[in-house]
Amino acid sequence: MLRNILTRHSPLATRLVQHRPIYRSIAAMSAPETTVPAQETRPVEQAKPAGAEPAVATEGVAEQSKKGAKKEAKRLEKLAKAATKTSSAQTQAPKKEKAEKKEKKVEAPAEAWVNTTPKGEKKDVSGNFPAGYDPTQVEAAHYDWWNAKGFFKPRYGADGKPLKKGTFSITFPPPNVTGNLHIGHALTVSLQDALIRWKRMQGYSVLYLPGYDHAGIATQAVVEQRLLKTEGHSRHHYGREKFLEKVWEWKDQYQQKITLQMTRLGGSFDWDKVAFTMDDNLSVAVREAFVQMHEKGLLYRANRLVNWCVYLNTSLSNLEVDQLPLTGRKKLNVKGYDPKEFFEFGVITSFAYPIENSEERIIVATTRPETMLGDTAIAVHPDDKRYTHLHGKFAVHPFNGRRIPIITDAITVDMEFGTGAVKITPAHDPNDFECGLRNKLEFINLMNDDGTYNENAGPYKGMKRFHIRNQIIIDLKEKGLFVEQNDNEMQIPICSRSGDVVEQIIKPQWWINCKPLAEDALKRTRAGELEIKPKTSAGDWVRWMENMQDWCISRQLWWGHRCPAWLLKFDGEAPDSSDDKNWIVARTEEEAQEKAAARANGRKFTIEQDEDVLDTWFSSGLWPFSTMGWPNKTADMENFYPNSILETGWDILFFWVARMVFFGNSLTDVMPFKEVYCHPMVRDAYGRKMSKSLGNVIDPLDVITGQNLAKLHGDLRQGNLPEKEIIKAEEGQKKLYPKGIPECGTDALRFTLCNYTSGGRDINMDIGRVEGYRKFCNKLWNATKFCLFRMDAVDLAGVRQTSSFVPNASHLVCHL
Repeated sequence: MLRNILTRHSPLATRLVQHRPIYRSIAAMSAPETTVPAQETRPVEQAKPAGAEPAVATEGVAEQSKKGAKKEAKRLEKLAKAATKTSSAQTQAPKKEKAEKKEKKVEAPAEAWVNTTPKGEKKDVSGNFPAGYDPTQVEAAHYDWWNAKGFFKPRYGADGKPLKKGTFSITFPPPNVTGNLHIGHALTVSLQDALIRWKRMQGYSVLYLPGYDHAGIATQAVVEQRLLKTEGHSRHHYGREKFLEKVWEWKDQYQQKITLQMTRLGGSFDWDKVAFTMDDNLSVAVREAFVQMHEKGLLYRANRLVNWCVYLNTSLSNLEVDQLPLTGRKKLNVKGYDPKEFFEFGVITSFAYPIENSEERIIVATTRPETMLGDTAIAVHPDDKRYTHLHGKFAVHPFNGRRIPIITDAITVDMEFGTGAVKITPAHDPNDFECGLRNKLEFINLMNDDGTYNENAGPYKGMKRFHIRNQIIIDLKEKGLFVEQNDNEMQIPICSRSGDVVEQIIKPQWWINCKPLAEDALKRTRAGELEIKPKTSAGDWVRWMENMQDWCISRQLWWGHRCPAWLLKFDGEAPDSSDDKNWIVARTEEEAQEKAAARANGRKFTIEQDEDVLDTWFSSGLWPFSTMGWPNKTADMENFYPNSILETGWDILFFWVARMVFFGNSLTDVMPFKEVYCHPMVRDAYGRKMSKSLGNVIDPLDVITGQNLAKLHGDLRQGNLPEKEIIKAEEGQKKLYPKGIPECGTDALRFTLCNYTSGGRDINMDIGRVEGYRKFCNKLWNATKFCLFRMDAVDLAGVRQTSSFVPNASHLVCHL
């Protein structure tokens, strides 16, 4: 059957099976440590019996003399004795082997292979065939030559236009310059590069564009943590400009490291088109997008509720907020407080509000008692007969005497839950915010940016938020208004960058109106302009688009694109910074001055640029076309936009992919890609999310080159983890990689990752499986060596032989 399969699929195989009989199996060849005498594998017709002398025919030779006969007899006798001794030795061989096993021979270490190919030159592979598969030796030098020869660039016809087959393009999802790539990035490179090389072989003009993301909040946080750890200062010690210099140094350092990882992973990128989200040309695109979106009425300024990180002093996107699940009471230390100080979470507190001019009380419950200082209503369900008599009446705030209206709201209140009465704090809760808008309630902001409470908190002014929580409980008890506390299953919002407990506060910010953008995206998706795979992700896409919320795009950071907006100030007036009408949106300061002068109509004014920067998803949302030269009309925009496919993780479908679709449709009037393929999320062998504190984050280079446990431990200490977390991570590494990580090579790693994608939304990454595919590569290596041997190209030791074999030319027109 093997003969039939081979001859049916390959002219080379046809020659192999028609060659001399095969006496040794490929399986036997797959053990590189086994040495077999060359004579043992010769074809039968060439083999010679041991001890046989070649026959020589000579005409006219006389009979041997008696003396010669005696000599010949003695010679034969000696040969017979030698044969007897050999036979005896072979019989006793097993005993000797047993004895030899006791004596372990110390073999000299193999000489390390050195790559002698000059960078960018073609590798000379004409030498002897190595005994076994060595990924370092096999993979070395090829990439530099491919790149130097321009094999990774798009190919064009003689007329300068794309090839007749068409174009194919992928813009690599830009990794953050916060640190090294992890194994999830390796999965992305493996899948995308397989598609890219396949399309090149099919004859397309192919562009695989690399780049990097400045990752605003993430990079600023990691650099500041590093400065605190190494120099003992926060960014405020250095000031904005000096701190940004240090961030640029960090960016340059890690961009270089990431580039090395991308090349070692074999990604066939066009490095002449490499991009960074804060490059000058991409920054022009960011400002142009901001202005156009504002002109279209899709971008606006407003005072709305945001996620706020007290420790970092900035607003956060939903993606930057993790949820810590609690099943009941738990004491936690909060970032920015004394490490020995703990606060109780997972508790719901019930207390009573006295009804105005009555002995009656109404009981409400909350998981955040401190926010009751900002309550501006108590809501009940309109159909709840228990509270019908209270409709339109007021409760009295026990600490400031404020009259609190009792309102009806069927959306906010579930009358079957708790007491059926809900305290409403519009300035500090998303549901209460919407309730406040519906019922035109007062919005009272309690908290300063640093987590202390302001003058609206009355006697609690200046106290920190969780200290107030404890004090409120004490004061409620003193007033006889405390009812009870019970365990409460809940989730605590945690800043993914700092570990601080996230607050909800009202801040004047820049927003994008996402509802019309989502409606347009759904319409185009249903019309077939965008295909999302697999189907589970397509269903998620539709559900999320149908429930779209507006997007806060401004951040109170130093690292990033400053908002291209200037506050217009007339002499003697203090403008409301939350009012969109008081802002000038422009591409440059010169343009802003012109617009302000026209609006001032002769009045004296000044303009001041917004200190805030844009959410990093704003600039990365422009990635498919800003990298092609937009807003200019370039050849790349014409040939490679929209991109052919976006291959990415399903976990950022709603954040990054949605942003790209919104901007692509709005600014270029076309979907930025024709297809989205969502690959699984990579977890560790136990199914846990990759986390530095667990010690399970895998650097692809460690798998490619191998790494001992001590070095893995050392790498942990290069980061920003506190000592307690480092010890925990080291224990995790000991459990996962007790002997370190074996050298597997790029091919084995990529092959493993591609095979992992056959099903499911998660990959439980097991290094043992990569090692298994490295052994598979060794089998392929030895099978190849065996084939070359059968074609007389090498002998069994791998030494090159003179051979007349010439392979058939490939029908494929391709570059690697």
